[in-house]
Amino acid sequence: MDSIMKWRPGINSVSQARLLLVGPVGAGKSSFFNSVCSVFKGHVKIQANTGTAATSLTTQFRAYSIRGCGEKPLPLVLCDTMGMEESLNAGLDIDDYTSILKGNVPDRYQFNPSMPMQETSPGFRKSVGVKDKIHCVVYVIDASKVKLLPDRMIEKFAAFRRKANLLAIPQVVLMTKVDEACPLVADDLKNVYCSKNLEGMMREVAVQLGLSMAAVIPVKNYSQEFELDPITDILLLNAVTQMLRMAESYFDDLAEDEEKTD
Repeated sequence: MDSIMKWRPGINSVSQARLLLVGPVGAGKSSFFNSVCSVFKGHVKIQANTGTAATSLTTQFRAYSIRGCGEKPLPLVLCDTMGMEESLNAGLDIDDYTSILKGNVPDRYQFNPSMPMQETSPGFRKSVGVKDKIHCVVYVIDASKVKLLPDRMIEKFAAFRRKANLLAIPQVVLMTKVDEACPLVADDLKNVYCSKNLEGMMREVAVQLGLSMAAVIPVKNYSQEFELDPITDILLLNAVTQMLRMAESYFDDLAEDEEKTD
């Protein structure tokens, strides 16, 4: 917790890393924000809408800062999006996704799946700086549904990956609900890195999305608990640490480009 609070971006014009959570409906994007917020608040907290609806409960683009007990905001912003859906004209649109990556979409923008945001849309941010852009994309996937991802959803992930690659944005996978995916982990969360079953799922996700195994981070969100658990907290904090390190590589690349230009 201390190292996360003390972390700083490597560029003077940026005070917080912007981490974008993207994934299918019900994968645990909003729950991850609530869980990380809970760790720093010292008790289980629900701020972002969560649930089990068939369509996304998140209908706005939200950029959440996290504050600890009496602390300043953490040096990161977790950006929540509408969930991805398999069918066409439903869920997060790839054009809206691209606009978010580029920093054009303001906080609380109301998504319209049938009409992506345009330059002429109200609130479209034309003038953007590095601080407004996304510095790391986090694909959120339910571990218990890894083997059930439809081909269309994998194709959407691939399209999203290509857009982020074009903009040189680092990407990781947050694999949630690991306790529901493996009985060994459900019995003891400390077994998360000992489970061959879970390792196989992580490997499969890495192959499906074209990322390395090191970019797949297993976590358990707080969903029905009333009290915090140290092991759950450790996995959540490890995930945030890895995301910040990826964002750091984004800033390092920018600094190198600036040096070459000079």
